[in-house]
Amino acid sequence: MAEVKVVLPGDIIDTRPEEETIEDDAAVIRLGPGLLQVSDAVSAVAAGVLRSNSEMNQWWVAGNKRRYVAAVGEPVVGVVVARHGEGYRVDIGSVHDALLPMLAFEGATKRNKPNLTVGTVVYGRVVVANSVMDPEIECYNSHTGKSEGYGELTEGFMFKCSLGLARRLIDTKAPVLSALGNSVPFEVAVGVNGRVWVNAESAEKTILVANAIKNSEYLDAKQCRQMVKELLERQ
Repeated sequence: MAEVKVVLPGDIIDTRPEEETIEDDAAVIRLGPGLLQVSDAVSAVAAGVLRSNSEMNQWWVAGNKRRYVAAVGEPVVGVVVARHGEGYRVDIGSVHDALLPMLAFEGATKRNKPNLTVGTVVYGRVVVANSVMDPEIECYNSHTGKSEGYGELTEGFMFKCSLGLARRLIDTKAPVLSALGNSVPFEVAVGVNGRVWVNAESAEKTILVANAIKNSEYLDAKQCRQMVKELLERQ
């Protein structure tokens, strides 16, 4: 969205595209955290900034809540806390642990299943989220059958940040990630549940990337570039 729009609980949200077509009328609108549909109207149930993803026709309210509420389609970083016959229980920072089926990985079969241990960090996508069931995640894109970056995260370092910062980091053009990418080769997996995993060529560079990301929360693009420059000079 070109303009920042702040919404309050009770505000009616217009989810129609600017140039509406017949296909747009039939398109499925995906509502994320902070929005609720009653009959034909979509209204805000939380205060924050209204965000949208035109490619997925998805809308949500971005706020800085303390606890993550799972929503379908969102990427999350989780930690395996238990194993059972058909899969794993994964801590995603929500009220309830998420279920991760053993076959919810690229190329997984009954004979060829991943063997994750308690404490393993995984990057997944929420596929089930409602008020009557525990959330469920998958570590691949079930529509394409490809991992697309999801799966077990080995080595590296996972840390927590605010939910607001995590959602901003999802944008590949996030100022701090762009500034770091110009100087430090690294991998990153961002979960909108307020967890970030990073991995660089050395422990020192990994710590630098993690510190830069955490320091960027209240900085603009210019300040992010200056902050990253100073961290590199100190190292």
